[in-house]
Amino acid sequence: MHLEMKRWGAAVVTAACLLCALSDFQVAGQIVDVCATCHANATCEDKPGGSGKVCNCMYGFVGNGRIYCQDKDECKIGATKICGLHTSCHNTYGSYYCTCQAGYSPSNSLVIFIPNDGTHCQDIDECRIPGICGEGGKCRNLQGGFNCHCQVGYKVHNGTEPFHPRHDQAFCKVIDCGDPPSVTDAVQLSGTGKHYGSVARFGCEKGFLWKSGDNTSVCGVDGQWIVPSLVCEEVDCGVPPDLPHSVMLWDNRSSMGSEVVYQCSSGYHNVGEGNGSVCTAGGQWNKTTFLCQEVDCGEPPFRPHSKMIWDHVSRMNSVVYYLCDKGYFLSSGKDYTVCENTGFWEENDLHCEEISCGQPQILQYTNILWDNTTGLGSMVEYVCMDGFYKDSGNSLSACRKSGEWEKVTLKCKAKCGPAPYPVNSEVIWHNRSAVLHGCMKGHHSWKGSNMSVCDDTGKWQEATLRCRVNTDVICSDLLEIKPAISELAVFYDKCLRWKAEKYEEDTENYRVVFSGFRTYQRNFHDKRKMALGSDEDQLEVCLDLLPVTNYTITVTAVSARFTSTISANTSLQVPQAPEVFYREFETPFPNLWLRRSASTLDPISYYQVFVLPLEGTLVFDCASPKNPDFLRQRGLHGQYITAQVHLKNVGREMNFSVGDAHYYEGYYNAPLLYGTDYYIILRAVSQWRGAFKHSCVLWAKVRGTSYVMMMSAVFVSAAIGLLATVVIVGYLYTTFTKTHCCFRCGQSN
Repeated sequence: MHLEMKRWGAAVVTAACLLCALSDFQVAGQIVDVCATCHANATCEDKPGGSGKVCNCMYGFVGNGRIYCQDKDECKIGATKICGLHTSCHNTYGSYYCTCQAGYSPSNSLVIFIPNDGTHCQDIDECRIPGICGEGGKCRNLQGGFNCHCQVGYKVHNGTEPFHPRHDQAFCKVIDCGDPPSVTDAVQLSGTGKHYGSVARFGCEKGFLWKSGDNTSVCGVDGQWIVPSLVCEEVDCGVPPDLPHSVMLWDNRSSMGSEVVYQCSSGYHNVGEGNGSVCTAGGQWNKTTFLCQEVDCGEPPFRPHSKMIWDHVSRMNSVVYYLCDKGYFLSSGKDYTVCENTGFWEENDLHCEEISCGQPQILQYTNILWDNTTGLGSMVEYVCMDGFYKDSGNSLSACRKSGEWEKVTLKCKAKCGPAPYPVNSEVIWHNRSAVLHGCMKGHHSWKGSNMSVCDDTGKWQEATLRCRVNTDVICSDLLEIKPAISELAVFYDKCLRWKAEKYEEDTENYRVVFSGFRTYQRNFHDKRKMALGSDEDQLEVCLDLLPVTNYTITVTAVSARFTSTISANTSLQVPQAPEVFYREFETPFPNLWLRRSASTLDPISYYQVFVLPLEGTLVFDCASPKNPDFLRQRGLHGQYITAQVHLKNVGREMNFSVGDAHYYEGYYNAPLLYGTDYYIILRAVSQWRGAFKHSCVLWAKVRGTSYVMMMSAVFVSAAIGLLATVVIVGYLYTTFTKTHCCFRCGQSN
């Protein structure tokens, strides 16, 4: 068959050569396409030198590339040569692959491989497989295999060593010596098991001592215990030791566990611990710290910040008195101690506490000269900050015995000195903190701010006004050109107005910059700006200024290049009423709810909760700047404040249970009475220095559970400027009395 294939292949080669010869010629005016004649298992490639194309059989095939390309059997050269040691070769159509023989694995961890990437077969270490030799077996790896031996403490069973666990029936079995032996007058203390190498330890029984011999027994390789040679004898401690200045109480027994008790002789006391000794298992009386010593309490205990009144006698019943040092007072405990028969001064919990006035008060625009002491007689001196001067009041404060600092009335004012003058300007208006400048006659304002302001640091924020000489002369008088911005003013605490000097048809662009600060809140700073254009002669714009803030506002006419500045101090605003969920209850423990304004800059200081029982005639005035004094009306049915909650303790929402018997900022939230009707009022209060603003809202109504509600009455009045009153009138009847209720709720601006 191979001979026929060779002959057929020669014929094919000859035909292929003829076709190759024809490839260099044109046939019927066309060039023959050699690549179109390539075998399916061949590729068309360029001849060397670029003289044409040629068909070559692909890798794994042999032939002329045109007529035939047959499979090449690479495995014929031998598996060892083509695949390596310990391998088997497998031919495939157009290729081949290799596998490892039993006991070996490919280095690339794949089942089949071609060694062109360096893959080879390596011995499998079967000993890496845990427990391959069974319990007690020890594995030894061999080329292409492994065998097993037994570890120490084990012996081979049903076979000999070495053995193969898969081919033989042998396995390793642990050596077992059974239970340890018994020893006279001894007990087993511990044991590690019954197998080879296990150790059993023995100790003498209670009341016996180890006299001689070995106390251990070991399980041997022959499966037998080595018997211990331990010898035990009974314990005898002998006569107890004598202790000085003591009497011994003993029953003359000296075996283990026997006791002796000591007592101090008259005039002595035990200064050690315990009063006896016991015969131990070691044949010795245990050491005792019992010690008799003559009664002497020694030096009395020192109490901080106090003096001792004592005759220096420290015998039993001696007394020492204590006196607190100057600047301290007795806050707790007894002021004396007695020497007791135990030899110790009786326990004394005397505590002298220093008189402390705490932190001194903080005064505006002042610095404190202070050594940080707060005790009696400590001094604090207040001095005006740089840029301020003492206007009035005393500046020294001392810590009194009452624990309070003396009152200081020092007042400091800024000292800016003479106001600066822009060139060619004069003062047209001034007070202590602001100066308004204007151009001198014969000059007109060109650009810049026309106001100088004395700030809290004692420095002038100088005007930037620039004045030019007026070049227009009529009737020998110089005409003054009016400023582009005049009559600048703030109104309603939030809005700004000014008058524009320009031609009517012109549109002027304005830039407004405003900066605010708070002397009571050093880290606060509000700086914003805005731009607008208008052809109006009178302009108004609202800036949404924040309350209780000092602002400097600058308006610049861009085209005219003129700037005007004004200062403004915004006032405290009426707080926004909280959003409440109004409900009517028939329970003495209603749970109420409110939600704060979304603005975190709302001026609310705290909330107050009012309870108004509907008995008799009630008058509630929300506009009162102080907390109403309801103590005279309270009793069982009077109206009262039940809680006050500071804003810092309120999140976005607040839940409040009326009548929970807790204290809120000093106000007792008393449980409501059964059979009584109530109105619950919530007041939001804003308070800063002497200013007081508020708003009230009806939060809930609580019905008495034993009364019949017929009608209700609410009178609401609002104080805006002069008191304007809006009244809604109704009557509330019960089975006993006619009740008339009136509310006056006001808001002061």
